[in-house]
Amino acid sequence: MADAEQTESAPSEPLDLVRLSLDEMVFVKLRGDRELKGRLHVRKLHNAIARESRLTVVQAYDSHCNLVLGDVEETVYTVEEDEDGEESVKTLKKQSEMLFVRGDSVVLISPQPNT
Repeated sequence: MADAEQTESAPSEPLDLVRLSLDEMVFVKLRGDRELKGRLHVRKLHNAIARESRLTVVQAYDSHCNLVLGDVEETVYTVEEDEDGEESVKTLKKQSEMLFVRGDSVVLISPQPNT
């Protein structure tokens, strides 16, 4: 029985890792030298229909890797060239309460280790 429980929660397809990271902190690398760290959003809705209490879980990702993240820290890297022709990397950090990420810009999604 323990083996059956492990196989249900173990990732067998790429998006299973995203599913297992719902309501957890994730690292997302995007095109255009951008990175995000945020909580993969999940919302639990309680519905009372026909005297039955049902729980509906709204998952904030799809097969196209569109994502909804909460408590997001966005890091944007830019390369600037000074007067002498030397390049330097500048970072800009932004905070967002919630962010929709279009899937075609996603390069990598990784769970963040609990620290």
